[in-house]
Amino acid sequence: MKVSVHCASCLLHRGYLEARRATTDPQRQFAAVQALLKLMAKEFTPNAVPAVLGTKRDRLVREITGNPDPYLEAKRRSNKKALELLPLVRKMMSEESSDWLRFRRACLSSIAANSIEFDVLGHDFDHEQLRSLILRAEEELAIDDLDKLYRMAGEVDTILLLTDNAGEIAFDTLLVEELKRLGAEVVVAVRGGPALNDALMEDAESVGMTRVADKVIDTGVDMVGVMLEECSEEFLEVYRSADLVVAKGMANLETLTEYPFKTPHIFLLRTKCEPVARFFGVDVGRNVAKLLGPNS
Repeated sequence: MKVSVHCASCLLHRGYLEARRATTDPQRQFAAVQALLKLMAKEFTPNAVPAVLGTKRDRLVREITGNPDPYLEAKRRSNKKALELLPLVRKMMSEESSDWLRFRRACLSSIAANSIEFDVLGHDFDHEQLRSLILRAEEELAIDDLDKLYRMAGEVDTILLLTDNAGEIAFDTLLVEELKRLGAEVVVAVRGGPALNDALMEDAESVGMTRVADKVIDTGVDMVGVMLEECSEEFLEVYRSADLVVAKGMANLETLTEYPFKTPHIFLLRTKCEPVARFFGVDVGRNVAKLLGPNS
């Protein structure tokens, strides 16, 4: 997925806020923003990918400010708040009248939790919103390929789940449980290094994902999304051998759509910006479950 004009303001806005998160030193903040402007002037072209530019931006901010993980505390708070809501979702799932509806509830909650993201222009998230987002996840589902996911998950041997944000990954544990219940082996991948508020291995451990998934690996790189050229051989082996890929969030969409799909990919996300919403032909602030690739 290529950038649109709208992406310029978001990339700059997010970089500015990230620099402020990273340091209170105004000189370092200024230097980070100045470096970002130079990066954008050079690389904001029609063929650029938003998440790739975002990765380069984040690396600049971390290097110049000296803060290796500006979103660390935000991630830890997100995990804590998510775990507090998990019993509510488990109760909702237990009250469903069939395996399909229980599976669907897990998916919807996982998608709604994709709203846990900070500093996106036009997306003002607060943890107090999460409960209501989960409760109305069904009515805000604009594209619904969950029946296809349910069917395919019962037919394949291996599934790779690509996570997105911290906090969100707690709700992904419920989805993984349901995918495994359908008979598949489920491998979960987190980022290989700090990338915005995306989940790392420590987040997977803190929410219990390492106890739920058959295996948890990382991409081998501190990249927003998945650019295959930068990923580790371990990750690539799992990605290429999976029968089905479940990808959470906008950055995974932005990057993976740059490659031909050799296996089915289902994207589970909330549209938090205009370009992604336009990609799917839906409004901003809607839930999406979209199958792309073979058999879509």
